[in-house]
Amino acid sequence: MQRDESGSDIPGAIGARPAAASIGKGCVAKSKTKSATVALAAPPQGLELALAAARTAAENSGRDLVVLDLRKLTEIFDYFVIATGTSRRQLHAMSEEIDRVLQDELGDRRLRIEGYVESRWIVLDYGNVVIHLFDDEARAYYDLENLWAEAKRVDLTATLAGIR
Repeated sequence: MQRDESGSDIPGAIGARPAAASIGKGCVAKSKTKSATVALAAPPQGLELALAAARTAAENSGRDLVVLDLRKLTEIFDYFVIATGTSRRQLHAMSEEIDRVLQDELGDRRLRIEGYVESRWIVLDYGNVVIHLFDDEARAYYDLENLWAEAKRVDLTATLAGIR
């Protein structure tokens, strides 16, 4: 875990991708049962997860949404999703709905969550996608967009069309 100048943890650098999450992009795992071989769908691609998380955050009144493509900058994760909320309650609602959508609709599971109790900066770690939900003050302080300034920003125009 990285630390800021005061020695506090920076959750933006949490956890390496676990081996189970690296089945591979576009791969199909197979499971043998008594009666037949059943093809299991590959896990959702990172961009699909990131866009679904961004859309869900926007649908829950998240603002200043940014998706950063980090694939050329680090092997630890592929995308950051960054959103700002106005209150603890709203940050909780965003994080819970993102979890629901990514699990129930896309079949992915969160590996870890940080900051939920404090609710100034909630980090949802999905392995290849890390979602950062901030209040205004924490977002300005940590300034992840500037920290990862070399990352390409994903165009969210089509993803967010029709929301609000």
